[in-house]
Amino acid sequence: MSGASIAGPVLAYWLNRYGYAVTVVERAPMLRKTGGHAVDLFRPAMEISERMGALPRIEELATGTNRLIVTRTGAAGPVEIDLTKVFSAASDRHVEIMRDDLSEIYHDAARHDVEYVFGDSITAISPDGDVIFENGAPRRFDLVVGADGLHSGVRRLVFGDEARHSHLAGAYLAVLSVPKELGRNGEMRMHIGVDREAAVYSARHLTDARAVFLFRSGRELDYHHRDVPRQKELLRAAFAGLHPEVDAWLRESERTPTFYFDSITQLQLDSWSRGRVTLVGDAGYCPGPAVGGSTSLAVLGAYVLAGELAIADGDHERAYPAYEREMKEIVRGSRAFARGAAKALIPTSTVGLRALVGGARLLAALPTPISRAIAKANNKGLRLHDSMRIKDYRHSGT
Repeated sequence: MSGASIAGPVLAYWLNRYGYAVTVVERAPMLRKTGGHAVDLFRPAMEISERMGALPRIEELATGTNRLIVTRTGAAGPVEIDLTKVFSAASDRHVEIMRDDLSEIYHDAARHDVEYVFGDSITAISPDGDVIFENGAPRRFDLVVGADGLHSGVRRLVFGDEARHSHLAGAYLAVLSVPKELGRNGEMRMHIGVDREAAVYSARHLTDARAVFLFRSGRELDYHHRDVPRQKELLRAAFAGLHPEVDAWLRESERTPTFYFDSITQLQLDSWSRGRVTLVGDAGYCPGPAVGGSTSLAVLGAYVLAGELAIADGDHERAYPAYEREMKEIVRGSRAFARGAAKALIPTSTVGLRALVGGARLLAALPTPISRAIAKANNKGLRLHDSMRIKDYRHSGT
């Protein structure tokens, strides 16, 4: 399979458990351990991680962010929000963890039993499973899985141009590493205005802090996803004048060791499988980075794909359709949730700004049983990711 971030290592772990020989190819020369942003694991992903024996390390490396300080444009002063109550309303089991930490934990779960090939990528795939690599010798595989993210090379080779399957939300996300002293452990400081918001946070085990930027654009921005100087230019233009503190974070973009920038894009493929090839996680059904619970969805998708292959004794003609049937409604719900979240999280008016901050403040102020009961009344909203069903495959396969 291609990709060693989240879905790839989880899928590799479960396939190995079911008796399959697994090779994971990753373009990067090693696991990415610098930069990145915090991601959320909700109840289903937590339970899967527990079955993998990975939960203690995940909980140990949780960010511990429990307080949000929001300064809204035009407001008299900042608002403090207790995030523990917000998370409790959204999920019965939840952890926020840095994406790179999570990737390393999942990789370590089966690294001695799975072949990892770093510094290479797939350049061609034949219908019979013959794979040509950019650097390594050609090989033949029974099955090929694209777990290589939103800009999946496997998806491009098999399904064609990315633009045919992508739906832009008109919003963009950027993350950069900034000096540790700009953030505080356990706290996120946020500045929010119409069409844009920026925040900084850190965690006790990090040697730096992370600045996160979300913004809308009235037009699709012109840049290549590997053109970092252009991306930094667009980011600085989008946040000019929001707040002096944000200006200080932006100045760090000139010397940051790590930088991430991308559109909030939703993939909308009718099917994720073709012949011996299938897609998992963001490569197949990214609901939208930062707004759609894509990490938990990737963990669940990898677990389901491995389980269906085990039930079908490796017969992809049975397993792939079953995998898609199991995931179809979950993916559809995540897409709908992400579209609504993108609108709510990046308000387009001052009314929306007040509603966003006021709603979060109210949820945090309510007694936990009441806020949780309100959230549970709608499993298509705040509790969507907690309500995803986990099929038990543990007695499948060899």
